[in-house]
Amino acid sequence: MKVRSLAFRTDLLLRRLAGSVIQDRPSHQVVRTPANPSFWWGNFVLVAPDALAEAPALFAAEFPEASHLAIGVDGTEGEAGRHARWARLGISVETDTVLTASSLQAPARPAQADLRALTEGDWEQAARLRHACDESPPSEEHTAFRMAKLAEDRRLCEAGDTTWFGAFVDGEMRAGLGVVLDGRGLARYQHVETHPAFRRRGLASSLVHLAGVEAMANGARTLVIVADPAAEAIRIYRSLGFTDTERQVRLQRTADTPSGESLT
Repeated sequence: MKVRSLAFRTDLLLRRLAGSVIQDRPSHQVVRTPANPSFWWGNFVLVAPDALAEAPALFAAEFPEASHLAIGVDGTEGEAGRHARWARLGISVETDTVLTASSLQAPARPAQADLRALTEGDWEQAARLRHACDESPPSEEHTAFRMAKLAEDRRLCEAGDTTWFGAFVDGEMRAGLGVVLDGRGLARYQHVETHPAFRRRGLASSLVHLAGVEAMANGARTLVIVADPAAEAIRIYRSLGFTDTERQVRLQRTADTPSGESLT
């Protein structure tokens, strides 16, 4: 299966670098991350839009023990199938905007912070920032996911596959993000986050700009970032020169299948 979606192509790049197992089937791809079974988007199936009707059954066959459902749609225009059917199954449809840039404008208000790539001694601060930005309900499973994902981010940086940047205010990391290059001209941002008490200070815009300039200096020709179209962050990205290019669709569910219709 040849992947068309720019967002999922770069997602799969990250999964490969992180050691996930990716299996190519005739109708879909399967992504497994044994080191982090609680990571929904490390354990999912990717299908073409014309295979959406069968996608829940494909997921159930590939992940029979999973308590979640995660289906990526390899489209570029926001193809999501019949929303009414997904609602009956308790499946939510998440549609994000994929933005790209080949050059960046400097932020209108540069941040008053120390902006730099993380060093080995900064990861404890990165963990505190991740915890402060986490808006999910607390649970043992979610804490395990968050810790495993941060450990994965650190391993990728230590291996030289990813660079993580931080904005430090008075010595404390208050914003962060990662960037990975595919070696063929693409650079994908990941996990842009700002401490809730330090938002609207230009930290994220300055950090996105710095990371993009560094990526282009290292061979990137196209910068890729994915954002919730309803979130404030997308305005920041557009102000730096990113433009809307594609839409990424993900279907997900955590509860049991509603009665009345079977996934299979």
